[in-house]
Amino acid sequence: MQMAQIEFSKELTAFIDEWKEKPGSLIMMLHRIQEEFTYIPREAAEKLSRSVGLPLAKIYGVITFYHYFKTSKPGKHRLAICLGTACYLKGAQDLIDEARAILSIKGDEVTDDGLFSIDEVRCLGCCGLAPDLMIGNEVFGKVTKDQMPEIIAKYRDK
Repeated sequence: MQMAQIEFSKELTAFIDEWKEKPGSLIMMLHRIQEEFTYIPREAAEKLSRSVGLPLAKIYGVITFYHYFKTSKPGKHRLAICLGTACYLKGAQDLIDEARAILSIKGDEVTDDGLFSIDEVRCLGCCGLAPDLMIGNEVFGKVTKDQMPEIIAKYRDK
């Protein structure tokens, strides 16, 4: 069985070479891979496994344990909607339901145009702004479901 080939940038390769011998660096390397590809393709996990001498099962154990890591390509604009306690109690599930209705997607799907995906996250660290969501590096606080169409429209045009 032949494994698919994937190319790492020179910067990523150098990063992995620098950190592969240091204990506890797997998560850092996975973050860097996801930064390069926007998710962690299986081929990248296989290549990392060969590069650092770790079993693929161990790498996937870490990838699947942490909600942050993605194994499928997300939309260009990833809506991270907080379901932490404060956000949940203030209506975050309504935000998720509204966003899915507007975008016509379910679960971890990506819109047909590849622009949007929705991630249910446990905390964005903005509990005082509950309910909140994040798109890219922009945080929206005290969001109501009536604001969702306008927020999504802002990114549809980018």
